[in-house]
Amino acid sequence: MDFADKLKKLRKEKGWSQDDLAEKLFVSRQSVSKWEIGQNYPSIESIIRLSDLFDMTIDDLLRSDVALTEKVIQDSKQLAHPRLKFWFEVLFLFGGVLMLIKLAVLLINNLTALDLPLIGGKLIWNLGSVLFMIGGAIGSDGVKEKYKED
Repeated sequence: MDFADKLKKLRKEKGWSQDDLAEKLFVSRQSVSKWEIGQNYPSIESIIRLSDLFDMTIDDLLRSDVALTEKVIQDSKQLAHPRLKFWFEVLFLFGGVLMLIKLAVLLINNLTALDLPLIGGKLIWNLGSVLFMIGGAIGSDGVKEKYKED
């Protein structure tokens, strides 16, 4: 039995209308209707709610429908990759901020009589910012390339 037929059967066993189910899932009745005729598939969040509502595992809901299983796999990849890419971009920006701070301190020291120290040693300020930026850029690009493959 495919997902559409299974959903319709489970809904009717509970005695719910499409409106009732839609209200419980926080979606429109039209969405439930499209799921039941196989025109569209629910999001991963809706699948989780469906498994809770019908007291069955997600595996039981998905196993019979190959297309829906593939959609869930793709959705989960889309959720994971942007988060990881975000952290690599934060790493890159951190390196850029370190570099800007160093340049600002050097500029102030050269243009004024002040002698502001760079706390933490030359290694952090000379090499650290570059390493953070390179690491962030390589990581972000790697995630992007992996996401293209999947």
